[in-house]
Amino acid sequence: MNILRFKFTYNSIPRLAFVLPAIFFLCSCTTTEIDEFRQSPTAISFDESIVILGRRQNNNYETEEDFVTCVADVVSRGQNSISVVDEQLFLDAMFPFFEPRTAPMRTGHLEQLMAVDVAADKLEEFGIEYIVWLDGITERSDQSGSISCTIGPGGGGCFGFGTWTDDSNFEAEIWDLDTMSSVGSISTDANGQSYMPAVVIPIPLIARVEANACSGLGNQLKQFINGSGT
Repeated sequence: MNILRFKFTYNSIPRLAFVLPAIFFLCSCTTTEIDEFRQSPTAISFDESIVILGRRQNNNYETEEDFVTCVADVVSRGQNSISVVDEQLFLDAMFPFFEPRTAPMRTGHLEQLMAVDVAADKLEEFGIEYIVWLDGITERSDQSGSISCTIGPGGGGCFGFGTWTDDSNFEAEIWDLDTMSSVGSISTDANGQSYMPAVVIPIPLIARVEANACSGLGNQLKQFINGSGT
């Protein structure tokens, strides 16, 4: 890791005023890649719903609840929107069948679950046609730079420059409750460089990798379930 250190004086601030606008042209850009793998045709009618659930069985991480909510919002709004059952509402109603220790990990487990009358009846009551499992995480890496903040008799401020990379990797696996099989999956990889210049005050230029991953995955998922995915 490279450590960058800067020495500033208040006399240098006027010169930095010309440099600061150039920093904004660095812009925290994000690149997003989406891959789709389809195994079976899909379709959904206006009176059917889906539920989007985050995988939380991994010992190293849990899929963020906010990301699951974000994808659900994208799928349930706009053109060709799909009715999405709220995750927490579903988990509460289906307790204990979808708790981390008991949730079906494979479609073979789904067949066992559907053999339980109370679980099958509740799924039918919700009108759920597809279960979507989200799995993934956002990680930060390649951090470099240094920012120092001081307070003195004449005032204070922060000076320096920092940068880092954020990488969001998420995958959605879609299960069809009619056939009790996996009909395909969609994966997204969004990464971007963020910057934090500080001249008196820090100015974060944050790459919106998770927001872009959510938007891309949600829109592709909507197309996939409606039968128009590639």
